[in-house]
Amino acid sequence: MPTAVVTGAGIRIGKAIALALAEVGYDLVLHVHRSTEGAEEVATRARALGRSVTLHRADLGTPQGVESLAAAVRETHPAIDVLVNNAGIYERLAFEDITREHYHRMMGINLEAPFFLTQALLPALRAAPQPLVVNLTDIGAERVESHYAHYSASKAGLITLTRALAVELAPKVRVNAISPGTVVFPENFDEAARKAILARIPLGRVGTAEDVARAVVFLAREAPYISGQVIAVDGARSAQL
Repeated sequence: MPTAVVTGAGIRIGKAIALALAEVGYDLVLHVHRSTEGAEEVATRARALGRSVTLHRADLGTPQGVESLAAAVRETHPAIDVLVNNAGIYERLAFEDITREHYHRMMGINLEAPFFLTQALLPALRAAPQPLVVNLTDIGAERVESHYAHYSASKAGLITLTRALAVELAPKVRVNAISPGTVVFPENFDEAARKAILARIPLGRVGTAEDVARAVVFLAREAPYISGQVIAVDGARSAQL
């Protein structure tokens, strides 16, 4: 049975990705920081499908957290077919209010963790028949908005990392990115903010976590010649100025 590692698997997009991979036949290694309840739900539903599931907690904002997760995964899974670097943080701050602590935390979770977790799990990826790494980026990496400088920089770096690894780790390991647009409105968005965003999406709706999950499954199961790409799942929002 193939194995997929999903970081940030307890909520939203990570949860949907993990469930979608379980439904198409993958055993799961689930990472969470705090969202253990959601991950336990994923584990229960995946096990009902006959899948093997292991769960690990770690703070990927620290080098120790990344190293402990990688060590735990390597100990029980000598081969990994899919690694989904989904865990991330999102924060709205004026540029002048971004401290070094804010900046380093953002970069640590959104960029450094995918970099060093992929590096640490590379032997296990290379041990699989057709390994795949999927990084979750964001429309904000290339279509920036005010008050998200550190967030946009972290995701732009992840896009470049995706392309760099697709070249360097070929031909054995494929590396791609999924770039969601608005996927579920943040709770603090009022009606006016929601309408303003919808007006900029040609398909006329926000995305769902399942929309993103289906793209990951496509890359894992149906796209053996796709690597080094950033696939937008945004209702054509990024196709217009």
